[in-house]
Amino acid sequence: MKRFFAGVLLAIVAAMVSSVAFGLGVPGPLVTPAWLQQHLAEVNVLDVRDDLASFTKAPTFTTESGKKTLAGFGGHVPGALLLDFSKVRTSRVIDGREIKWMLPTQADFQALLRGVGVQNGRPTVIVSDGTSAGDLDMAARVYWSMKVYGDNSLAILDGGTAAWLEAGYPVNTDAAKPAAGNWVAGPENRKLFADSNDAAKAAAQGKQLVDARPLAFYLGLERKPIVLAAGHIKGAEDFPPEVRAVKRDGSMHFLSRADYEGVFKHLGVNTHKSTITYCNTGHLASGAWFVLHEVMQNPNVAVYDGSMYEWTTEKRPVVGLP
Repeated sequence: MKRFFAGVLLAIVAAMVSSVAFGLGVPGPLVTPAWLQQHLAEVNVLDVRDDLASFTKAPTFTTESGKKTLAGFGGHVPGALLLDFSKVRTSRVIDGREIKWMLPTQADFQALLRGVGVQNGRPTVIVSDGTSAGDLDMAARVYWSMKVYGDNSLAILDGGTAAWLEAGYPVNTDAAKPAAGNWVAGPENRKLFADSNDAAKAAAQGKQLVDARPLAFYLGLERKPIVLAAGHIKGAEDFPPEVRAVKRDGSMHFLSRADYEGVFKHLGVNTHKSTITYCNTGHLASGAWFVLHEVMQNPNVAVYDGSMYEWTTEKRPVVGLP
């Protein structure tokens, strides 16, 4: 009997910890379309996308052997708030240099989310299109930004709007008409944010750096024009987009924690070590951060927001193939 009550107590404590970690009413960092459909009236549904026209475009489907399949993407979850991804990042002046695609200031980010109608005191489910791995990273970028400013009541819809459509739930094509939001941004959580000096110190001390770009960029075979030198920060391990997500039934999904364990073992990434993630401009790095910090529950992971763009603008050293 004592063992029974001890087990009950442990279950209650675990539930309390989960509630604190992921926010009241949100079961974890990822939710399914079924969960969202059940709790639609209780959460902010924050739809982040770069193709704003698709928000009001009707999706199309094909039917083969009795199975309905998404053929043309469009529409949104009923009640969704539309967030333009191009406004999620901004320019900042650092040491006299203009660095683009950075986290907005506390005041600017609060104004952005209030402007699209995000309400304070409600969990927020962030929804991307879900048709590519980059979409998931887009959702992760918003998730990370909100968490930096103190919001812990967050989740990402696994598979995004595409998974919602594939599941057969109602779709809306009305234009966004946001009411005034009252979301509050708190002080910046510096533990989640890294700068160039943090990355340089990590490299010099042999601490873990994770490059979130495709392998060709990591090796220096390719580079974005805004990155001034090809290659990666010395000592970094690569965690490329092609092993961060998998396509199922027409939509992109995060892997299970067990599958990520196997992936990280092969990549040489220690999921328990203090880590800084980076990419070209901080977009893909947010996806790698989300997997390590939220799915793998490593509390000591930060995003190098300026990433290789800022690093090479400062003419810091890179390594690649000989």
